[in-house]
Amino acid sequence: MEIMYTSTRDGNLKVSASQAILKGLAPGGGLFVPTALPKLSIPVEKLAEMDYRETAYEVMKLFLTDFTEEELKSCIFQAYDSKFDTEEVAPIAKAGDNYFLELFHGKTIAFKDMALSILPYLLTTAAKKNNVTNDIVILTATSGDTGKAALAGFAGVKGTKIIVFYPKNGVSPIQEKQMVTQKEDNTLVVGIHGNFDEAQTGVKKMFADETLAAELDAAGYQFSSANSINIGRLVPQIVYYVYAYARMYKEREIKSGEFLNFVVPTGNFGNILAAYYAKNIGLPIGKLICASNENKVLYDFFQTGKYDKNREFVLTSSPSMDILVSSNLERLIYHIAGNDPAKNKELMQSLSDTGEYGISEKMRENLDGFYGNYASEAEVAETIRGLYEKTGYVMDTHTAVAVCVYQKYQNETGDTAKTVIASTASPYKFTRSVMSAIDPKYRDMEDFALADELSRIAKVAVPQAIEEIRNAEIRHKTECETDQMPEIVKGFLKK
Repeated sequence: MEIMYTSTRDGNLKVSASQAILKGLAPGGGLFVPTALPKLSIPVEKLAEMDYRETAYEVMKLFLTDFTEEELKSCIFQAYDSKFDTEEVAPIAKAGDNYFLELFHGKTIAFKDMALSILPYLLTTAAKKNNVTNDIVILTATSGDTGKAALAGFAGVKGTKIIVFYPKNGVSPIQEKQMVTQKEDNTLVVGIHGNFDEAQTGVKKMFADETLAAELDAAGYQFSSANSINIGRLVPQIVYYVYAYARMYKEREIKSGEFLNFVVPTGNFGNILAAYYAKNIGLPIGKLICASNENKVLYDFFQTGKYDKNREFVLTSSPSMDILVSSNLERLIYHIAGNDPAKNKELMQSLSDTGEYGISEKMRENLDGFYGNYASEAEVAETIRGLYEKTGYVMDTHTAVAVCVYQKYQNETGDTAKTVIASTASPYKFTRSVMSAIDPKYRDMEDFALADELSRIAKVAVPQAIEEIRNAEIRHKTECETDQMPEIVKGFLKK
């Protein structure tokens, strides 16, 4: 079955998977979605015998139907190799009664590595398939983790350049140092004077700017995206939910066909949307538990059916979730509206014009598979400390949001179904917040000294991703206002 892709805002548009990956964002600001969802027909008993790369092929071939077997396997085997620091690409750890799907064993110790390790290969393969001669310019806004993971993926890749915008003072010190020390001449990192939503809006405007596109085309460039708006980011994320289910079955934690819940700490909605797609291709998933921090726009949406970004933007200890405009929610809105691009476009226009929209009761009924809640900053710290004291397991702030929300879900519903928590970042990425939560005495220690102390108490070696930036040179010092972003891009490409 060939899967084509259409736009959430224009049902007349049809492109192949490789074309959707190349474009990143659909014309008119829509997002690419599959015209039909394939079915995962391979039994769990067989999946349980597969390693991560074999599972990735079985899942991704369903969505990327214009890639040959040789092309897709080449992308997969180059992506999921020794750059991951564990034998299993995505191991499941048990701490107390909690199962943690550890998605942070890649090069930049965050879950974004799971998809951004493969995206450069998918993109360069897609360019060859479509006879693209322009250099691909990856334009990305980051709330902390996508930026470094994308930089690591695209640094030095021939025929590409990558420009990352991040909110200056809106990411953790470790996240910032990971980005600003990035090597290779095809990379640029820019701190904007604003928050992530403003960075993301600036990037979307550049994608929609036809004059800028023509100017770049004349100079031999074209934009693509490494954000989770790119379907080439989203499809690889579906894999680890399928893999997690198979591992839980293999370890005899669940029976074949038994429903498994997933808890996902969520900001831009891409990671939990991948779980939604996994469920819709046939994976036995019960509840999808959407965990928010104090920027609880998604919690309010699930509670009321109204999405409202008109609120104070809160800087929290889980900065990758400090987001008020959850871009990937648009894909879910499109689906729960009955795959209706006109209805979706109307709601997205309302969001653009007024900062809010409301969905119908019928659409709300289609959200039954979701549960949303949030964790306050105090609750996050308490959750980190509590699990450490009980089990010795140290988790990062984003994962702690998920654990806290899962506890609230259990208390509210009494649901005893087996549940896997997506652990989206290493605690080493947020040492100050994590260690201060465990004991206030750590508050005045230097960041890398905290990493050493974390290693001692958690009995886990300091990851190479941290060691390599300890004394690394700061290479990227550019800062700008949001309205200067296009000029920064043009200036970099003229070098």
